[in-house]
Amino acid sequence: MHLTQKRLGAVATVAAIVLAALLTVAGCGDESSDSRPDELRNATSGWNTDWQKHSVPYEELLAGGPPRDGIPSIDEPAFISTGEASAWLADNEPVIALELDGDARAYPLQILIWHEIVNDEVGGTPAVVTFCPLCNAALAFDRSLDGQIYEFGTSGLLRNSDLVMYDRSSESLWQQFTGEAIAGELTGKTLRFLPARIVSFGDFRQAWPQGLVLSRDTGYDREYGTNPYVGYDDVSQSPFLFQGDTDDRLPAMERVVAVEVDGMDIAYPFSAVTAAGVINDSQAGQDLVIFHEGGTVSALDQRVISESADIGSTGVFKPVVEGRKLTFTRQRDGDGFVDAETGSSWNILGQATDGPLAGARLEPLIHADHFWFAWAAFKPDTIIYGAGSP
Repeated sequence: MHLTQKRLGAVATVAAIVLAALLTVAGCGDESSDSRPDELRNATSGWNTDWQKHSVPYEELLAGGPPRDGIPSIDEPAFISTGEASAWLADNEPVIALELDGDARAYPLQILIWHEIVNDEVGGTPAVVTFCPLCNAALAFDRSLDGQIYEFGTSGLLRNSDLVMYDRSSESLWQQFTGEAIAGELTGKTLRFLPARIVSFGDFRQAWPQGLVLSRDTGYDREYGTNPYVGYDDVSQSPFLFQGDTDDRLPAMERVVAVEVDGMDIAYPFSAVTAAGVINDSQAGQDLVIFHEGGTVSALDQRVISESADIGSTGVFKPVVEGRKLTFTRQRDGDGFVDAETGSSWNILGQATDGPLAGARLEPLIHADHFWFAWAAFKPDTIIYGAGSP
């Protein structure tokens, strides 16, 4: 028995509707459901990202120049001792320090500036350590999510001048600044921040003499020790590949100590932190202390990083030990800090090095030393310390 032409047409229509629905569920709908601008579509041709899912306008994503993985992540990192690293790493050079469960590791910015992402495991925690030179954003995350461990790479895209990562499983896009998936299957998921901070290699080595340092043996030939962004952090400069208006409450390229406390975003200008040395503060019911100490150079000043300007480093902590709140000042000689309650001495990493509390440690608060323009772009309602609300 043969179907009539009319019935064949009806069957074809139903089949087309079912196929379209299946494709939509699979994230492979027709081009009319893909809202990417032509420039972004061309830059991401051949990707397996689910472009129908996104939490930010695609117009905000810009091609940064290098294609996906054009800036190669380090996926099988090798490490050496602090003694071995001192042969090529100066004491004043900046490193991203991350310590978890007794496993202390230093990721020199002279390496990260060329790779931006290191996929690692620290103290049993799958970690991704990241650095965006354009925002001076050094951040680390737990790269396990919902029972799966993800590996990250550079997408070649920027948003608000900030690195956009991608995971190699779902090919979703992730904003480095916030740790949030902004496009693809995992849109809306957020990675857990880990307490990383920029300090000098000398401070890291003194605090953790048995710590490990990321090796220059990366499998790539790069000019480690040099800065390809010479002069970028000059406060009179303008952000690179940044769209929109900058928040003029501070110079765009001023560094700020950026902290989020119970949903409140606070920026402590480096100028204020440097002048004070120590800021004892309370925000949203949370006591905190900010340390600043010299001895760490910028990674974004001179071509040879070790010859760059000394900008110092910061630490942000809960000022409580065994339930006792402490109040801090800078040591008279400018090297380290002292609490008024016990007279114990402390270093930039929140470790008590001398006095009644020797061996104690302050609990770190997640913070980073970003350029102001980037923090303000992602956190427009931020409060500036000493200036009140916007």
